[in-house]
Amino acid sequence: MPAEVAVYTLGGTISAAGGGGDTRLTGAQVLAAVGVPEDIRVTLHDFRHLPSASLTIDDITELAAHTRQSRAAGIGTVVVQGTDTLEETAFLLDLLCAPGTPVVVTGAMRRPDTPGADGPANLAAAITTAADPACRDLGVLAVLGDEIHAARHVRKAHTTSLTALASPGAGPLGRIVEGRPHILLRPPAPTVPRPLRPTRPVRVALLTLTLGDGGELLDAVDARFDGLVLAAFGAGHVPARLVGPLAALAARMPVVFASRTGAGPVLTHTYRGPGSEHDLITHGLIPAGHLDPPKARLLLHTLLASDTPPEALPGYFASV
Repeated sequence: MPAEVAVYTLGGTISAAGGGGDTRLTGAQVLAAVGVPEDIRVTLHDFRHLPSASLTIDDITELAAHTRQSRAAGIGTVVVQGTDTLEETAFLLDLLCAPGTPVVVTGAMRRPDTPGADGPANLAAAITTAADPACRDLGVLAVLGDEIHAARHVRKAHTTSLTALASPGAGPLGRIVEGRPHILLRPPAPTVPRPLRPTRPVRVALLTLTLGDGGELLDAVDARFDGLVLAAFGAGHVPARLVGPLAALAARMPVVFASRTGAGPVLTHTYRGPGSEHDLITHGLIPAGHLDPPKARLLLHTLLASDTPPEALPGYFASV
């Protein structure tokens, strides 16, 4: 009996013939370029037709509901979208879906009308990964350039490379070899309960600090927002002059600090001077652990939308 895989197309470079616009390919046209193995049956869903920069959290929340239905039916899922926000889609789906049949997010780095277009190979690899029982219970996966990454770690690390995805500090979980997934590492089971279930709209801001930052943008984080993620320097440091304004914000809303470096965790007690990670924690800010700023924002957004008690938030970030 063939394995079943549901493919949801959202748009992106993989369908952007001629640069997109009126020449954008349909999901059926994208799938037609892929040689699906005979032992896999694919059902296609044209879910969205958008560049990934235009996708919203509501789009992915709706997609997660379909993904949960597929998992309940024992069906693997492939999500096809642009790579610009692929890492965020994968991580948000990971938060919104319980473990089960594989869910794989993929895309392309070259348009389908250019030499060496990589979309068909990436989609074929994603389909075979989603159909393979050995890829169950790994959390949501991202597949590109014959590499298999965990949503928890993956990020887009290059603007044009065919292997643009990387997992800093962890590396890929496996590779596609001769058209089949080979899992080399199995991550530990997540300690953050899945699935989280958002029940209300929230807004979480993300602010990146830079050299000489005077904190003027902090003034814009007002009652319109329910939380803030700060992309801090190094292992979690800010200018000493910003500790007071940040502490005032943390008294009104959850404020999480992550590192803008792109790899490695924020610390908790190595440095203790003004503006250090220890100073921020003392003033009520929450360390993001190993999460980078965009993923810390998604976790905080989902936790707040799920009515997680404020006192429980630090534990989630410490254990994700």
